Amino acid sequence: MNKKLLNAFLILTSLLGYLEWGGGNNMFLFQAEQEIFSKLFQDPLSVAHPFTLLPLFGQLVLLFTLFQRSPGKVLTLIGLGCLSFLLLFMFLIGLISFNYKILFSTVPFLVVAILTIMELRRK
Repeated sequence: MNKKLLNAFLILTSLLGYLEWGGGNNMFLFQAEQEIFSKLFQDPLSVAHPFTLLPLFGQLVLLFTLFQRSPGKVLTLIGLGCLSFLLLFMFLIGLISFNYKILFSTVPFLVVAILTIMELRRK
């Protein structure tokens, strides 16, 4: 499969992650990123957390690889690793708490991540 296509799917499926927390609060990751970008320039310290900055950095790295002629293996793995930090944690939370919305929202990303790793190992 095309590496650029896999990297684009990694970005897209990472945005589908679903979060729930106390008080009936919930949001998809694309909504959370929208909020992060709006606060980034107003109050940067409010978004300075590893669970917000690392996945955002991973998406930016993967976005950069989409503009390369041939996406670099190292950059793809860095981006994948940064995104996996959050999405694997969300998968574990969904698994431990039996929250199937959270659990199944991370499965598309994990499938694409496994396909990407298999593709990178093949070459």
